[in-house]
Amino acid sequence: MCRLFVMTFLFFSQLSFADKLPRESVIDVPAIGEGLCVHNIFQSNMVLQRNKPIMIRGWASPGEKITVHFIDKELSATAEKDRSWKVEFPPMEASATPQKLTVKGQSKSIELSNILIGDIWILGGQSNMEFPVSKVQDGDLEMISSNFQNIRILTVPAQNGAEMKKSFPSLMEWSSWSKRHFRKGYWDVCNSESVRELSAIGFIFARRLHMVSGVPIGIIDTSRGGTTVESWTPDAVLRSIDTVEVKELLAEWDQKVAEFDPEEDLKKRIANHKNWVERMKKQGKPANREEPKDLNPGPAMNQNRPGNNFASMISPLQGLPVKGAIFHQGFNNAFNGSVGAEMYYQVFGKMITAWRKNFNDPQMPFGIISLCTAGDPQTLDNFSEKMLDIGVYLRHAQFQTYLDFVKSGDTNIGFASSFDMRRSWYHPQLKFPVGDRIARWALATQYGQKVNWKPPVCTGTESKEGKLILKMDTRLRVDDSGPIRGFAIAGKDGRFFPAEADWLVNGKSKDTSVIILSSPMVANPVHYRYAWSRNPMGNVYVGEHINIPMATQRSDNWQQKDIAKLMLPEEEIGRKLERSQTGKLKTALKELDLLRRLAEAQKLIEENQRLLNSVK
Repeated sequence: MCRLFVMTFLFFSQLSFADKLPRESVIDVPAIGEGLCVHNIFQSNMVLQRNKPIMIRGWASPGEKITVHFIDKELSATAEKDRSWKVEFPPMEASATPQKLTVKGQSKSIELSNILIGDIWILGGQSNMEFPVSKVQDGDLEMISSNFQNIRILTVPAQNGAEMKKSFPSLMEWSSWSKRHFRKGYWDVCNSESVRELSAIGFIFARRLHMVSGVPIGIIDTSRGGTTVESWTPDAVLRSIDTVEVKELLAEWDQKVAEFDPEEDLKKRIANHKNWVERMKKQGKPANREEPKDLNPGPAMNQNRPGNNFASMISPLQGLPVKGAIFHQGFNNAFNGSVGAEMYYQVFGKMITAWRKNFNDPQMPFGIISLCTAGDPQTLDNFSEKMLDIGVYLRHAQFQTYLDFVKSGDTNIGFASSFDMRRSWYHPQLKFPVGDRIARWALATQYGQKVNWKPPVCTGTESKEGKLILKMDTRLRVDDSGPIRGFAIAGKDGRFFPAEADWLVNGKSKDTSVIILSSPMVANPVHYRYAWSRNPMGNVYVGEHINIPMATQRSDNWQQKDIAKLMLPEEEIGRKLERSQTGKLKTALKELDLLRRLAEAQKLIEENQRLLNSVK
């Protein structure tokens, strides 16, 4: 586990020095070293999981005897033919007292220090989970007040390839997006410097858990920007899903991998480079890029190849005892219409089960954070048009997956919405409230705290006298003094209009667990939707003074293509809408908004005319 001097220096001057490194990942410690070594998850400053058997593992020469000493116990093992060895210590209680772990072989020993025993939580997902403390609202304040000696953090470096990885390297990882290196694969103590690149959601989650429980918390961040749900699911699991959507996805990737020719690819890249050089010369601009020389690995090493990120970033942690995981993803699955939304729902639950299996805990706590907001806000002027976005179907698939686990009796599944952290950017910088919400779930279900976390659930609907009645499982509130906003209702024709909403009135009191929906545009409503847009209207929350919104949900099962079939009868709609059909559907939804606004204007004119007539 020897560290290069340059990396030691880097710890203290990371930002300035990292930019001077070569534009490639610089490996300090390989995934599996020569001779005696431990898995790179075992380092100084780490946290070991309390109340579960503690397995220490690594590699050595075949047949080499290994002795591991930790606290007051010593265990031995012999390296197998494949060099692997492991020992298993009995479960231990949480402890904030720094401990040493010593591993001895025939001619080499490894000593790790400042090890705590507490709870380890895995962070998963894409860039909105990855988004760091230094870039979010009020991140500067959190950084300067983030000196928590008993919170430890590690970010798993990105790897690629379909084969399951046994470990990960410790390195300075080059980011072509940020144009700089990032410290990956190291355990660090949480302080104002180390926390700046940590997931903002993960940090606030860890801070809440630690401050409430007093238990040391270890955070392992496996999130990776621009990734899909299928890339976080084992290939074997995907191939066991017997649906048209998943089978088509796998067939497309299999074909891309099989047909890729690296020599032909290089020729095309060279030709493109020469064309670019000619354009720059004609424009009188410098053409200082080097001509491509290296062969690319192609789609086989694409980060979104199905199974890739599970094999490369989750499987290296296989068997590691942990407390649980939280997951925030969805954006990169929102580009394939109804087919993509259906595929997401088919895969997501299987992904969660696969993660639990990877960490040897079929009941591992798993918290789902729904897809965040993005794009221009939904208003009454564009209400129906904004319901078209496929991202909201993914958000609903996430909530439905949560409900599926709950209905199966799972008591360790969690859920938190993030759509009301409204920013038009697809990286909304309001992250700390989201971390607080998922921390509520963990604190209530895993740490015995009496704190609300559950999203309200509709227990039934009734269509009666031109109104749709929703019965919820808890009392609700609006977050302002205005009317209830964000509901839409439709008849059997699938034409959704914004609903007038109010609580059920019982005598002189209101029952805020029952919502009455109506619209002059819908004579016989049969279905509702709530917060149905990427950046939706919606102001319904749980109880008093609690920041838990009603989740994106609906009573219908119409996909985008089904709405198109209802609203574009002249079109032959396939399993996936053509671009021209999506455009026509958007136009039809705009017309619904216009039709409603005209009806509202006509009603206003008539009411004012009656008022004028009464005055005369």
